Order: sequence, then structure tokens, then C-alpha cells
Amino acid sequence: MFRRLYADQSVERKGLAILRILADATEPLGARNIAAELTNYGIDLTERAVRYHLRLMDERGLTVCLGEPGRMITDKGREELQNALVSDKLGFVQSRIETLAYRSSFDVETGKGELLVNASLLPRDRFKECIEIMRPVFRAGYCMSELVAIADQGGKLGDLRVPEGYVGFGTVCTVTLNGVLLRYRVPVESKFGGLVEISESHAVRFTELISYAGTTLDPAEIFITGKMTQVRSAATEGHGKILASFREVPAVVLPDLLRVFEHFKRSGIRGILAVGRPGQQLLDVPVGPDRIGLAVVGGLTPVAALAEAGIPTENKAMKSLVNAAEMKSIWSDDLLN
Repeated sequence: MFRRLYADQSVERKGLAILRILADATEPLGARNIAAELTNYGIDLTERAVRYHLRLMDERGLTVCLGEPGRMITDKGREELQNALVSDKLGFVQSRIETLAYRSSFDVETGKGELLVNASLLPRDRFKECIEIMRPVFRAGYCMSELVAIADQGGKLGDLRVPEGYVGFGTVCTVTLNGVLLRYRVPVESKFGGLVEISESHAVRFTELISYAGTTLDPAEIFITGKMTQVRSAATEGHGKILASFREVPAVVLPDLLRVFEHFKRSGIRGILAVGRPGQQLLDVPVGPDRIGLAVVGGLTPVAALAEAGIPTENKAMKSLVNAAEMKSIWSDDLLN
């Protein structure tokens, strides 16, 4: 196990950060690129120090050296990354939200720029069936946008390479909202991922909440895997449970917030379930003094309908940045062309 590789926990964290960088990469990386990426984790290592860590991980079978192209993580390395140092992973979801919000460049006034997408791998031989199952969810408005990213087998969805037998399917992530608000100088705090009860096609209350600061896994992935959603019935019958997230903003920014939401509508970004009042709970979730709650549809909500239908998918929230110009409408007849 990786824990036996380093006696010093601070040194171990550096090794785990290197593994995480390699796990997110789609091609081999050398020491120089890894050292540059480590700065995003607040770690300053020289190329020489990175090579030292890599040699130790090669010896333990956690990475493999491919020569000049660099290193790749092995299955054993991925397993170790999954299991090691829960304290390091705690709050990782929240920090990733903040990082990706900053990197998103989508401009709601022009409709141009990069959108953050959730990536799902759908079985290629059932792709048309998948689309037909998801379209009623999009029609009901339980999505962030009707724009989707598509990549066929062998292609790439952002930085995700799509394996044989699958189609990469990207839905606009709720963190896009954070990125846009950041550019309008509206500070937003992502608090919870959860499930919202829908009754008569209206959001009633949150029934489940997971704090982004207190989890090592993305809440949406947990709820989908646990088959806790009722997205299809919410879309077709007006009653069910959908994925959603809860955010807070300072009450003083409310006028600016509402103006930004008007830009959202014109650019095709949707998904705002409810906006609260200063200091008042929203959908049974309390907020702090001089704060306003926001309830936003989870970007993976349409894909949750596939899990309910028994179609196996692999999902990764907040996976890639994709240029809006490369995305298609879910109503397009040539999604795979």
C-alpha cells in the first residue's frame, strides 16, 4: 500500500497529488508538466524532486515509465488513490468546484466560451434509446441547458478519451453558474448536493443533502449509483425526486443576481429551481443572516433517468471544459454526426 511508501504524511500527500494528476491526464506526463500541475495543489516541487517520487512509485507498481513521453498511472495506482488519506480527499469536491468555476470562460451575453460539462459514457448500441429516455427530462426543464457535448468511440470529450463501444455524452454542469457569477463579481458558495422533491411539477423541498465540504465523493454520483432519484416520473407525471444543488450568495447582491439570470435565459442556460429571500430558508434548507439561498437543477439529472431505466452508464461530474460552439442541441437529429 502507498502508506508504507512514505513514513512522513506531508511527503505522502505530495505523492498522492502526483498520482491524482496522472489519473486525470489523458496521456503520459513528464516531470516538468507534473511539477507545473502541482502548483494547483499548493505544492512546490522541482523536476528533480518529482522524478524521485516517480521512481519510488514505479518500484511499487503505482506508475509505469513509458520512456520519453513520461509516466502513466497503473490500475494499482488508481486503487491506491481511491483508498488513501481520506483526510486529503475531504473537501476535494468543494475545492474542485472553486477551481473549475474560475477556469470556465462562458460569456452569457455572447453565448461564447467554454462550458464545464459532466461526462457520461453511454453504451453505443443503445445510444438512440438513451436519447429518447432523456429528452422528456430536458423538455421538462430539469437540466442546466439543452446543449450537450457528444463524442463517438475513439474521440475525446474535453480531456476524456471515449473507449470502444461507448459514446461520450456531456451535460452542462451547475458549476457553470458559479463561473458566470464570479465574472459578474457575485460571490457564490456551493453548500450541498441533494435531492429535491417535485410535486405538481414544482420544487417542494430538499429530501437529502450532502455537504460538499464534508464528502470525498460527488453527491450526484452517489445518488445516481444508489438509485435514489425519480427523475422520469418527475418529468412525465410531475411528481418525483431530481438531482439538485444548494448555493448561497450575500443578500446585498440580489439585484445583480436577478440581472445575471436574465442573461442566463437569453443564452440558453436554465436550471434555477428557486431563489430565496434574505435570511429565510429555501426548500426547507436554512440560510445564514443576510444570505440568500439558490436551488439549482443538477447537471446529471437527465442521465439519472438512464440509471432508472436500467441502462448502465459511467458518470463523472465536473469532468471537462468544452467550447459552447462545439456543442449540439439535444433535439438535433444528427447528434452522432
